[in-house]
Amino acid sequence: MSSIPALLSSRFQAVTGIDPELRPATKAAFGHYQCNVALRLANEQGRKPRDVAAEIIEAVDVSDIAEPLEIAGPGFINIRVKMDVLATAVTDQLADPHNGIEQEESPDKVIVDYSAPNVAKPMHVGNLRSTIIGDCLVRVLRAGGNEVIPQNHIGDWGTQFGMLVEQILFEGIDATTLTLDTSVELYKRAQVHFREDEAFAEAARLRVVALQSGDPQTRTIWQALIDVSKAGFNRAYARLGVLLTDEDLAGESMYNPMLASVAEDLEQRGIAVVDQGALCVFVPGDETPLIVRKSDGGFGYAATDLAAIRYRLNDLKATRLIYVVGSPQAHHFAQVFAVAKMAGWLPDTVKAEHVGFGSVLGSDGKMFKTRDGKAVTLDTLLDAAEEVAAPDVAMAAVKYADLSNALHKDYVFDLNRMVATTGDTGPYLQYAHARVSQILRRAEADGDIVVDTTATISILAELAEQTLALLLTRFPDTVAEVVASLQPHKLCLYLFELATQLSTFYEQCPVLKSEGEVRASRLVLCRATQKTLAVGLGLLGITAPERM
Repeated sequence: MSSIPALLSSRFQAVTGIDPELRPATKAAFGHYQCNVALRLANEQGRKPRDVAAEIIEAVDVSDIAEPLEIAGPGFINIRVKMDVLATAVTDQLADPHNGIEQEESPDKVIVDYSAPNVAKPMHVGNLRSTIIGDCLVRVLRAGGNEVIPQNHIGDWGTQFGMLVEQILFEGIDATTLTLDTSVELYKRAQVHFREDEAFAEAARLRVVALQSGDPQTRTIWQALIDVSKAGFNRAYARLGVLLTDEDLAGESMYNPMLASVAEDLEQRGIAVVDQGALCVFVPGDETPLIVRKSDGGFGYAATDLAAIRYRLNDLKATRLIYVVGSPQAHHFAQVFAVAKMAGWLPDTVKAEHVGFGSVLGSDGKMFKTRDGKAVTLDTLLDAAEEVAAPDVAMAAVKYADLSNALHKDYVFDLNRMVATTGDTGPYLQYAHARVSQILRRAEADGDIVVDTTATISILAELAEQTLALLLTRFPDTVAEVVASLQPHKLCLYLFELATQLSTFYEQCPVLKSEGEVRASRLVLCRATQKTLAVGLGLLGITAPERM
Protein backbone atom coordinates (compact mmCIF):
# COMPACT_ATOMS: atom_id res chain seq x y z
CA MET A 1 0.00 0.00 0.00
CA SER A 2 1.35 3.41 -0.98
CA SER A 3 1.24 6.23 1.55
CA ILE A 4 -0.52 9.52 0.89
CA PRO A 5 2.79 11.43 0.54
CA ALA A 6 4.08 8.77 -1.86
CA LEU A 7 0.93 8.95 -3.99
CA LEU A 8 1.05 12.74 -4.12
CA SER A 9 4.76 12.74 -4.96
CA SER A 10 4.30 10.29 -7.82
CA ARG A 11 1.49 12.38 -9.34
CA PHE A 12 3.54 15.58 -9.17
CA GLN A 13 6.69 13.90 -10.48
CA ALA A 14 4.77 12.55 -13.47
CA VAL A 15 4.04 16.18 -14.42
CA THR A 16 7.26 17.95 -13.39
CA GLY A 17 9.77 15.20 -14.22
CA ILE A 18 11.64 15.77 -10.95
CA ASP A 19 11.17 14.93 -7.29
CA PRO A 20 8.61 17.46 -5.99
CA GLU A 21 10.13 17.21 -2.47
CA LEU A 22 6.84 17.38 -0.64
CA ARG A 23 7.13 18.66 2.91
CA PRO A 24 4.63 18.79 5.76
CA ALA A 25 3.13 22.29 5.87
CA THR A 26 4.72 24.54 8.49
CA LYS A 27 1.35 26.00 9.52
CA ALA A 28 -2.20 24.68 9.48
CA ALA A 29 -3.29 27.63 7.31
CA PHE A 30 -1.06 26.28 4.52
CA GLY A 31 -2.83 22.92 4.40
CA HIS A 32 -1.19 19.57 5.10
CA TYR A 33 1.67 19.45 2.58
CA GLN A 34 3.64 22.03 0.67
CA CYS A 35 5.38 21.60 -2.69
CA ASN A 36 8.16 24.01 -3.70
CA VAL A 37 8.98 22.43 -7.05
CA ALA A 38 7.62 25.41 -9.04
CA LEU A 39 10.32 27.67 -7.57
CA ARG A 40 13.06 25.27 -8.65
CA LEU A 41 11.70 24.86 -12.16
CA ALA A 42 11.10 28.59 -12.56
CA ASN A 43 14.70 29.30 -11.61
CA GLU A 44 15.94 26.82 -14.21
CA GLN A 45 13.59 28.14 -16.89
CA GLY A 46 13.91 31.86 -16.12
CA ARG A 47 10.18 32.23 -15.53
CA LYS A 48 7.88 33.48 -12.80
CA PRO A 49 7.34 30.79 -10.13
CA ARG A 50 3.61 31.51 -9.80
CA ASP A 51 3.16 30.96 -13.54
CA VAL A 52 4.96 27.62 -13.34
CA ALA A 53 2.90 26.69 -10.26
CA ALA A 54 -0.32 27.49 -12.14
CA GLU A 55 0.74 25.20 -15.01
CA ILE A 56 1.53 22.39 -12.59
CA ILE A 57 -1.84 22.73 -10.85
CA GLU A 58 -3.57 22.62 -14.21
CA ALA A 59 -1.72 19.47 -15.27
CA VAL A 60 -1.58 17.40 -12.10
CA ASP A 61 -4.63 15.39 -11.08
CA VAL A 62 -4.86 14.74 -7.35
CA SER A 63 -8.59 15.37 -7.06
CA ASP A 64 -9.16 11.90 -5.62
CA ILE A 65 -6.70 12.62 -2.80
CA ALA A 66 -6.76 16.35 -2.10
CA GLU A 67 -8.94 19.42 -2.07
CA PRO A 68 -8.34 21.93 -4.93
CA LEU A 69 -4.68 22.96 -4.90
CA GLU A 70 -3.69 26.51 -3.93
CA ILE A 71 -0.78 28.77 -4.88
CA ALA A 72 0.72 30.74 -2.00
CA GLY A 73 3.46 33.32 -1.66
CA PRO A 74 6.06 33.40 -4.44
CA GLY A 75 4.92 30.06 -5.91
CA PHE A 76 4.40 27.45 -3.21
CA ILE A 77 1.70 24.86 -3.90
CA ASN A 78 -0.38 24.07 -0.83
CA ILE A 79 -2.05 20.68 -0.57
CA ARG A 80 -4.90 19.78 1.76
CA VAL A 81 -5.74 16.08 1.95
CA LYS A 82 -9.42 15.15 1.88
CA MET A 83 -10.64 14.03 5.29
CA ASP A 84 -12.22 10.83 4.03
CA VAL A 85 -8.95 9.90 2.27
CA LEU A 86 -6.96 10.61 5.43
CA ALA A 87 -9.38 8.60 7.57
CA THR A 88 -9.23 5.65 5.18
CA ALA A 89 -5.42 5.79 5.05
CA VAL A 90 -5.16 5.55 8.84
CA THR A 91 -7.64 2.68 9.13
CA ASP A 92 -6.02 0.80 6.23
CA GLN A 93 -2.62 1.19 7.85
CA LEU A 94 -4.01 -0.08 11.15
CA ALA A 95 -5.46 -3.16 9.43
CA ASP A 96 -2.22 -3.87 7.54
CA PRO A 97 0.01 -6.45 9.32
CA HIS A 98 3.07 -4.40 8.30
CA ASN A 99 1.50 -1.14 9.54
CA GLY A 100 1.84 0.28 6.04
CA ILE A 101 5.56 -0.47 5.63
CA GLU A 102 6.15 -1.06 1.92
CA GLN A 103 7.40 -4.59 1.20
CA GLU A 104 10.21 -4.75 -1.35
CA GLU A 105 9.14 -6.25 -4.70
CA SER A 106 12.76 -7.27 -5.30
CA PRO A 107 14.12 -7.72 -1.77
CA ASP A 108 17.82 -7.46 -1.10
CA LYS A 109 19.91 -10.11 0.59
CA VAL A 110 21.69 -7.90 3.08
CA ILE A 111 24.76 -8.68 5.15
CA VAL A 112 25.02 -6.51 8.27
CA ASP A 113 28.45 -6.73 9.90
CA TYR A 114 28.24 -5.43 13.48
CA SER A 115 29.10 -5.79 17.18
CA ALA A 116 32.47 -7.59 16.64
CA PRO A 117 33.79 -7.92 20.21
CA ASN A 118 37.17 -9.50 20.91
CA VAL A 119 37.52 -13.00 22.33
CA ALA A 120 38.88 -13.30 25.90
CA LYS A 121 37.86 -9.73 26.71
CA PRO A 122 34.63 -8.39 28.24
CA MET A 123 32.54 -6.27 25.91
CA HIS A 124 33.20 -2.59 26.56
CA VAL A 125 31.61 0.76 25.80
CA GLY A 126 33.28 0.73 22.39
CA ASN A 127 31.15 -2.29 21.40
CA LEU A 128 27.93 -0.60 22.50
CA ARG A 129 27.22 1.61 19.49
CA SER A 130 28.00 -0.99 16.84
CA THR A 131 25.75 -3.53 18.59
CA ILE A 132 22.79 -1.18 19.11
CA ILE A 133 22.97 0.46 15.67
CA GLY A 134 23.50 -2.83 13.85
CA ASP A 135 20.56 -4.43 15.64
CA CYS A 136 18.30 -1.53 14.67
CA LEU A 137 19.33 -1.72 11.01
CA VAL A 138 18.68 -5.48 10.94
CA ARG A 139 15.18 -4.91 12.30
CA VAL A 140 14.36 -2.06 9.90
CA LEU A 141 15.68 -3.87 6.83
CA ARG A 142 13.72 -6.99 7.70
CA ALA A 143 10.58 -4.94 8.24
CA GLY A 144 10.82 -3.84 4.60
CA GLY A 145 10.83 -7.46 3.42
CA ASN A 146 14.57 -7.87 2.89
CA GLU A 147 16.48 -11.02 3.80
CA VAL A 148 19.07 -9.98 6.38
CA ILE A 149 22.06 -12.06 7.47
CA PRO A 150 23.84 -10.66 10.54
CA GLN A 151 27.59 -11.31 10.70
CA ASN A 152 29.29 -10.91 14.07
CA HIS A 153 32.93 -10.52 13.00
CA ILE A 154 34.50 -11.36 16.37
CA GLY A 155 38.23 -10.99 16.97
CA ASP A 156 39.18 -14.64 17.50
CA TRP A 157 42.53 -14.86 15.70
CA GLY A 158 45.95 -13.32 15.84
CA THR A 159 49.17 -13.07 17.85
CA GLN A 160 47.45 -12.46 21.21
CA PHE A 161 46.21 -16.05 21.21
CA GLY A 162 49.77 -17.34 21.03
CA MET A 163 50.49 -15.49 24.27
CA LEU A 164 47.26 -16.61 25.93
CA VAL A 165 47.60 -20.28 25.06
CA GLU A 166 51.27 -20.37 26.05
CA GLN A 167 50.51 -18.68 29.39
CA ILE A 168 47.72 -21.17 30.08
CA LEU A 169 50.15 -24.05 29.47
CA PHE A 170 52.87 -22.34 31.54
CA GLU A 171 50.52 -21.93 34.54
CA GLY A 172 48.87 -25.32 34.10
CA ILE A 173 45.38 -23.77 33.94
CA ASP A 174 42.31 -25.72 32.81
CA ALA A 175 41.09 -23.37 30.08
CA THR A 176 37.49 -24.53 30.50
CA THR A 177 37.41 -23.02 34.01
CA LEU A 178 38.23 -19.51 32.80
CA THR A 179 35.74 -16.64 32.85
CA LEU A 180 35.94 -13.41 30.88
CA ASP A 181 37.30 -11.60 33.94
CA THR A 182 39.98 -14.21 34.66
CA SER A 183 40.85 -14.25 30.92
CA VAL A 184 41.61 -10.54 31.11
CA GLU A 185 43.88 -11.05 34.12
CA LEU A 186 45.53 -13.97 32.34
CA TYR A 187 46.23 -11.79 29.29
CA LYS A 188 47.81 -9.11 31.48
CA ARG A 189 50.15 -11.69 33.00
CA ALA A 190 50.95 -13.05 29.54
CA GLN A 191 51.88 -9.56 28.30
CA VAL A 192 54.31 -9.04 31.18
CA HIS A 193 55.73 -12.52 30.68
CA PHE A 194 56.16 -11.84 26.94
CA ARG A 195 58.08 -8.62 27.60
CA GLU A 196 60.34 -9.98 30.32
CA ASP A 197 61.13 -13.52 29.13
CA GLU A 198 62.53 -13.93 25.62
CA ALA A 199 62.18 -17.72 25.78
CA PHE A 200 58.48 -17.33 26.57
CA ALA A 201 58.12 -14.73 23.81
CA GLU A 202 59.62 -17.12 21.27
CA ALA A 203 57.38 -19.93 22.51
CA ALA A 204 54.34 -17.65 22.16
CA ARG A 205 55.32 -16.81 18.58
CA LEU A 206 55.69 -20.51 17.76
CA ARG A 207 52.33 -21.11 19.43
CA VAL A 208 50.72 -18.76 16.86
CA VAL A 209 52.17 -20.97 14.12
CA ALA A 210 50.79 -24.03 15.92
CA LEU A 211 47.36 -22.40 16.10
CA GLN A 212 47.42 -21.54 12.41
CA SER A 213 48.56 -25.04 11.43
CA GLY A 214 45.80 -26.72 13.45
CA ASP A 215 47.80 -28.24 16.35
CA PRO A 216 45.14 -30.17 18.37
CA GLN A 217 46.25 -29.08 21.86
CA THR A 218 46.50 -25.42 20.83
CA ARG A 219 43.15 -25.50 19.03
CA THR A 220 41.44 -27.10 22.05
CA ILE A 221 42.61 -24.34 24.39
CA TRP A 222 41.77 -21.69 21.79
CA GLN A 223 38.25 -23.12 21.45
CA ALA A 224 37.80 -23.01 25.24
CA LEU A 225 38.63 -19.29 25.16
CA ILE A 226 36.06 -18.77 22.43
CA ASP A 227 33.40 -20.72 24.32
CA VAL A 228 33.77 -18.70 27.52
CA SER A 229 33.72 -15.51 25.46
CA LYS A 230 30.56 -16.53 23.58
CA ALA A 231 28.78 -17.09 26.88
CA GLY A 232 29.74 -13.57 27.95
CA PHE A 233 28.68 -12.07 24.62
CA ASN A 234 25.32 -13.82 24.77
CA ARG A 235 24.64 -12.54 28.29
CA ALA A 236 25.29 -9.00 27.07
CA TYR A 237 23.10 -9.47 23.98
CA ALA A 238 20.24 -10.87 26.08
CA ARG A 239 20.53 -7.96 28.48
CA LEU A 240 20.51 -5.44 25.65
CA GLY A 241 17.70 -7.24 23.88
CA VAL A 242 19.53 -7.54 20.56
CA LEU A 243 18.94 -10.31 18.03
CA LEU A 244 22.46 -11.77 17.68
CA THR A 245 22.95 -15.49 18.29
CA ASP A 246 25.79 -17.99 17.93
CA GLU A 247 24.57 -18.69 14.39
CA ASP A 248 25.59 -15.16 13.43
CA LEU A 249 29.22 -15.59 14.52
CA ALA A 250 31.69 -15.22 11.66
CA GLY A 251 35.02 -14.48 13.30
CA GLU A 252 38.38 -13.63 11.80
CA SER A 253 39.41 -17.29 12.10
CA MET A 254 36.73 -18.29 9.60
CA TYR A 255 38.52 -16.45 6.82
CA ASN A 256 42.05 -17.62 7.65
CA PRO A 257 42.04 -20.46 5.05
CA MET A 258 40.99 -17.95 2.37
CA LEU A 259 43.73 -15.34 2.88
CA ALA A 260 46.46 -16.90 0.76
CA SER A 261 44.13 -17.18 -2.25
CA VAL A 262 43.08 -13.53 -1.80
CA ALA A 263 46.71 -12.44 -1.98
CA GLU A 264 47.48 -14.78 -4.87
CA ASP A 265 44.48 -13.59 -6.89
CA LEU A 266 45.35 -9.92 -6.41
CA GLU A 267 48.98 -10.54 -7.32
CA GLN A 268 48.12 -12.55 -10.43
CA ARG A 269 45.81 -9.79 -11.65
CA GLY A 270 48.62 -7.27 -11.23
CA ILE A 271 46.55 -5.32 -8.71
CA ALA A 272 48.84 -6.08 -5.76
CA VAL A 273 52.61 -5.59 -5.88
CA VAL A 274 55.43 -6.35 -3.48
CA ASP A 275 56.76 -3.15 -1.91
CA GLN A 276 59.49 -3.30 0.76
CA GLY A 277 58.64 -6.95 1.31
CA ALA A 278 54.91 -6.40 1.80
CA LEU A 279 52.16 -7.18 -0.71
CA CYS A 280 50.35 -3.90 -1.28
CA VAL A 281 47.60 -2.43 -3.41
CA PHE A 282 48.00 1.21 -4.39
CA VAL A 283 44.48 2.58 -4.79
CA PRO A 284 44.32 5.40 -7.36
CA GLY A 285 44.12 8.77 -5.64
CA ASP A 286 45.22 7.38 -2.26
CA GLU A 287 48.77 7.94 -1.03
CA THR A 288 48.57 5.16 1.56
CA PRO A 289 48.71 1.60 0.21
CA LEU A 290 46.41 -1.15 1.43
CA ILE A 291 48.69 -3.83 2.88
CA VAL A 292 47.31 -7.27 2.03
CA ARG A 293 50.25 -9.31 3.33
CA LYS A 294 52.84 -7.95 5.75
CA SER A 295 56.58 -8.20 5.14
CA ASP A 296 56.82 -11.02 7.71
CA GLY A 297 54.29 -13.06 5.70
CA GLY A 298 51.39 -12.49 8.08
CA PHE A 299 47.97 -11.17 7.08
CA GLY A 300 46.13 -8.24 8.64
CA TYR A 301 42.61 -6.85 8.72
CA ALA A 302 42.65 -5.85 5.05
CA ALA A 303 43.11 -9.41 3.79
CA THR A 304 40.43 -10.68 6.17
CA ASP A 305 37.94 -8.03 5.06
CA LEU A 306 38.64 -8.76 1.39
CA ALA A 307 38.14 -12.47 2.00
CA ALA A 308 34.87 -11.67 3.79
CA ILE A 309 33.61 -9.72 0.78
CA ARG A 310 34.36 -12.62 -1.56
CA TYR A 311 32.67 -15.08 0.80
CA ARG A 312 29.61 -12.92 1.37
CA LEU A 313 29.05 -12.36 -2.34
CA ASN A 314 30.03 -15.78 -3.70
CA ASP A 315 28.76 -18.06 -0.92
CA LEU A 316 26.02 -16.05 0.79
CA LYS A 317 24.89 -14.37 -2.49
CA ALA A 318 24.53 -10.96 -0.85
CA THR A 319 23.22 -8.00 -2.84
CA ARG A 320 23.98 -5.34 -0.20
CA LEU A 321 26.84 -5.14 2.32
CA ILE A 322 26.63 -2.97 5.44
CA TYR A 323 29.50 -2.52 7.91
CA VAL A 324 28.58 -0.90 11.25
CA VAL A 325 32.03 0.13 12.45
CA GLY A 326 33.34 3.31 14.08
CA SER A 327 34.05 6.36 11.92
CA PRO A 328 37.86 6.12 12.37
CA GLN A 329 37.73 3.08 10.06
CA ALA A 330 36.20 5.05 7.15
CA HIS A 331 39.48 5.17 5.21
CA HIS A 332 40.12 1.46 5.73
CA PHE A 333 36.72 0.48 4.32
CA ALA A 334 37.00 2.94 1.45
CA GLN A 335 40.24 1.19 0.48
CA VAL A 336 38.84 -2.31 0.94
CA PHE A 337 35.78 -1.54 -1.18
CA ALA A 338 37.97 0.08 -3.85
CA VAL A 339 40.32 -2.92 -4.02
CA ALA A 340 37.38 -5.36 -4.15
CA LYS A 341 35.99 -3.40 -7.11
CA MET A 342 39.39 -3.33 -8.82
CA ALA A 343 39.56 -7.13 -8.48
CA GLY A 344 36.06 -7.58 -9.85
CA TRP A 345 34.84 -9.15 -6.60
CA LEU A 346 32.45 -6.29 -5.80
CA PRO A 347 30.27 -5.54 -8.85
CA ASP A 348 28.46 -2.24 -9.30
CA THR A 349 25.17 -4.06 -8.75
CA VAL A 350 26.10 -4.65 -5.10
CA LYS A 351 26.01 -1.71 -2.72
CA ALA A 352 28.75 -1.76 -0.06
CA GLU A 353 28.31 0.77 2.75
CA HIS A 354 30.29 1.69 5.83
CA VAL A 355 27.97 3.00 8.55
CA GLY A 356 30.40 4.93 10.71
CA PHE A 357 29.60 6.35 14.12
CA GLY A 358 31.10 8.66 16.72
CA SER A 359 32.16 8.00 20.29
CA VAL A 360 30.39 7.81 23.63
CA LEU A 361 31.60 10.67 25.81
CA GLY A 362 31.58 11.22 29.56
CA SER A 363 30.04 14.25 31.25
CA ASP A 364 33.40 16.03 30.80
CA GLY A 365 33.04 15.79 27.02
CA LYS A 366 35.96 13.36 26.77
CA MET A 367 36.07 9.67 25.83
CA PHE A 368 33.97 7.67 28.29
CA LYS A 369 36.51 5.89 30.51
CA THR A 370 37.01 4.77 34.09
CA ARG A 371 38.80 7.04 36.56
CA ASP A 372 42.07 5.25 35.89
CA GLY A 373 41.69 5.80 32.14
CA LYS A 374 40.58 2.31 31.13
CA ALA A 375 37.70 1.40 28.82
CA VAL A 376 34.38 1.03 30.64
CA THR A 377 32.95 -2.48 30.41
CA LEU A 378 29.50 -2.83 28.94
CA ASP A 379 28.18 -4.47 32.12
CA THR A 380 29.41 -1.55 34.24
CA LEU A 381 27.64 0.91 31.97
CA LEU A 382 24.38 -1.05 31.93
CA ASP A 383 24.56 -1.57 35.70
CA ALA A 384 24.75 2.20 36.13
CA ALA A 385 21.67 2.64 33.94
CA GLU A 386 19.70 0.04 35.90
CA GLU A 387 20.56 1.75 39.18
CA VAL A 388 18.36 4.68 38.15
CA ALA A 389 15.62 2.88 36.19
CA ALA A 390 13.96 -0.51 35.71
CA PRO A 391 15.78 -2.78 33.20
CA ASP A 392 13.43 -2.22 30.24
CA VAL A 393 13.38 1.53 30.85
CA ALA A 394 17.16 1.62 31.34
CA MET A 395 17.75 -0.21 28.05
CA ALA A 396 15.31 2.12 26.29
CA ALA A 397 17.23 5.08 27.68
CA VAL A 398 20.61 3.74 26.55
CA LYS A 399 19.45 2.66 23.08
CA TYR A 400 17.46 5.79 22.29
CA ALA A 401 20.27 8.09 23.42
CA ASP A 402 22.51 6.27 20.97
CA LEU A 403 20.11 6.01 18.02
CA SER A 404 18.50 9.45 18.26
CA ASN A 405 21.74 11.24 17.43
CA ALA A 406 23.08 11.48 13.90
CA LEU A 407 25.45 8.52 13.80
CA HIS A 408 28.58 10.45 12.90
CA LYS A 409 28.25 12.60 16.02
CA ASP A 410 29.66 11.82 19.45
CA TYR A 411 27.16 11.86 22.30
CA VAL A 412 27.39 12.36 26.06
CA PHE A 413 26.35 9.47 28.28
CA ASP A 414 24.17 11.46 30.70
CA LEU A 415 21.98 9.01 32.63
CA ASN A 416 19.82 11.62 34.37
CA ARG A 417 18.77 13.07 31.03
CA MET A 418 18.50 9.70 29.27
CA VAL A 419 16.07 8.12 31.76
CA ALA A 420 13.72 11.12 31.98
CA THR A 421 10.10 10.47 30.98
CA THR A 422 9.87 13.96 29.52
CA GLY A 423 11.74 15.35 26.55
CA ASP A 424 13.32 13.51 23.65
CA THR A 425 14.13 10.22 25.40
CA GLY A 426 13.35 6.52 25.06
CA PRO A 427 11.38 6.42 28.33
CA TYR A 428 9.21 9.31 27.08
CA LEU A 429 8.22 7.23 24.06
CA GLN A 430 7.56 4.24 26.32
CA TYR A 431 5.41 6.45 28.54
CA ALA A 432 3.43 7.64 25.49
CA HIS A 433 2.73 4.03 24.54
CA ALA A 434 1.72 3.15 28.10
CA ARG A 435 -0.53 6.21 28.28
CA VAL A 436 -2.44 5.44 25.09
CA SER A 437 -2.66 1.79 26.16
CA GLN A 438 -4.30 2.92 29.40
CA ILE A 439 -6.93 4.87 27.42
CA LEU A 440 -7.73 1.77 25.37
CA ARG A 441 -7.93 -0.43 28.50
CA ARG A 442 -10.40 1.97 30.07
CA ALA A 443 -12.44 2.04 26.89
CA GLU A 444 -12.54 -1.76 26.83
CA ALA A 445 -13.67 -1.73 30.46
CA ASP A 446 -16.51 0.55 29.33
CA GLY A 447 -17.53 -1.97 26.69
CA ASP A 448 -15.86 -0.43 23.64
CA ILE A 449 -14.31 -2.77 21.06
CA VAL A 450 -10.96 -1.13 20.37
CA VAL A 451 -9.06 -3.93 18.62
CA ASP A 452 -11.61 -4.47 15.85
CA THR A 453 -9.67 -4.18 12.57
CA THR A 454 -12.87 -3.28 10.73
CA ALA A 455 -13.32 -0.13 12.83
CA THR A 456 -13.04 3.08 10.83
CA ILE A 457 -12.58 6.78 11.42
CA SER A 458 -15.66 8.75 10.49
CA ILE A 459 -14.87 12.16 11.94
CA LEU A 460 -11.66 14.24 11.87
CA ALA A 461 -13.09 17.60 12.80
CA GLU A 462 -10.40 18.93 15.13
CA LEU A 463 -6.98 20.15 13.99
CA ALA A 464 -5.24 17.98 16.62
CA GLU A 465 -7.01 14.91 15.21
CA GLN A 466 -6.05 15.76 11.65
CA THR A 467 -2.43 16.42 12.60
CA LEU A 468 -2.17 13.10 14.45
CA ALA A 469 -3.77 11.23 11.53
CA LEU A 470 -1.41 12.85 9.03
CA LEU A 471 1.57 11.99 11.19
CA LEU A 472 0.47 8.36 11.37
CA THR A 473 0.40 8.14 7.56
CA ARG A 474 4.03 9.32 7.42
CA PHE A 475 5.29 6.23 9.26
CA PRO A 476 5.83 3.99 6.18
CA ASP A 477 7.82 6.68 4.37
CA THR A 478 9.94 7.25 7.47
CA VAL A 479 10.85 3.57 7.64
CA ALA A 480 11.60 3.53 3.90
CA GLU A 481 13.92 6.50 4.40
CA VAL A 482 15.85 4.67 7.13
CA VAL A 483 16.13 1.58 4.88
CA ALA A 484 17.68 3.79 2.20
CA SER A 485 19.83 6.11 4.36
CA LEU A 486 20.70 3.77 7.26
CA GLN A 487 20.18 6.68 9.66
CA PRO A 488 18.04 5.51 12.64
CA HIS A 489 17.79 9.02 14.11
CA LYS A 490 15.18 9.81 11.45
CA LEU A 491 12.88 7.16 12.90
CA CYS A 492 13.60 8.46 16.42
CA LEU A 493 12.66 11.99 15.36
CA TYR A 494 9.42 10.73 13.82
CA LEU A 495 8.44 8.76 16.94
CA PHE A 496 9.18 11.75 19.17
CA GLU A 497 6.94 13.90 16.96
CA LEU A 498 4.23 11.24 17.14
CA ALA A 499 4.42 10.98 20.93
CA THR A 500 4.35 14.77 21.24
CA GLN A 501 1.33 15.06 18.95
CA LEU A 502 -0.41 12.29 20.88
CA SER A 503 -0.05 14.43 23.99
CA THR A 504 -1.54 17.44 22.17
CA PHE A 505 -4.40 15.30 20.86
CA TYR A 506 -5.04 13.88 24.33
CA GLU A 507 -5.24 17.38 25.84
CA GLN A 508 -7.37 18.96 23.12
CA CYS A 509 -9.62 16.07 22.08
CA PRO A 510 -11.12 14.15 25.02
CA VAL A 511 -11.48 10.50 24.13
CA LEU A 512 -13.28 8.78 26.99
CA LYS A 513 -15.49 11.79 27.69
CA SER A 514 -16.66 11.96 24.07
CA GLU A 515 -19.59 10.00 22.69
CA GLY A 516 -20.93 8.30 19.58
CA GLU A 517 -19.01 8.54 16.31
CA VAL A 518 -16.56 11.05 17.78
CA ARG A 519 -15.57 8.61 20.54
CA ALA A 520 -15.36 5.69 18.10
CA SER A 521 -13.15 7.66 15.69
CA ARG A 522 -10.84 8.86 18.45
CA LEU A 523 -10.46 5.34 19.78
CA VAL A 524 -9.36 4.19 16.32
CA LEU A 525 -6.83 7.03 16.28
CA CYS A 526 -5.58 5.91 19.69
CA ARG A 527 -5.32 2.30 18.55
CA ALA A 528 -3.44 3.32 15.38
CA THR A 529 -1.07 5.45 17.44
CA GLN A 530 -0.50 2.65 19.93
CA LYS A 531 0.34 0.23 17.11
CA THR A 532 2.65 2.67 15.32
CA LEU A 533 4.52 3.49 18.54
CA ALA A 534 4.88 -0.24 19.30
CA VAL A 535 6.11 -1.09 15.80
CA GLY A 536 8.44 1.91 15.73
CA LEU A 537 9.91 1.17 19.16
CA GLY A 538 10.32 -2.45 18.11
CA LEU A 539 12.38 -1.35 15.12
CA LEU A 540 14.67 0.50 17.54
CA GLY A 541 14.93 -2.63 19.69
CA ILE A 542 12.99 -0.95 22.54
CA THR A 543 10.13 -2.61 24.42
CA ALA A 544 6.72 -0.92 24.32
CA PRO A 545 5.23 -1.34 27.81
CA GLU A 546 1.48 -1.46 28.43
CA ARG A 547 1.98 0.14 31.85
CA MET A 548 4.61 2.37 33.45
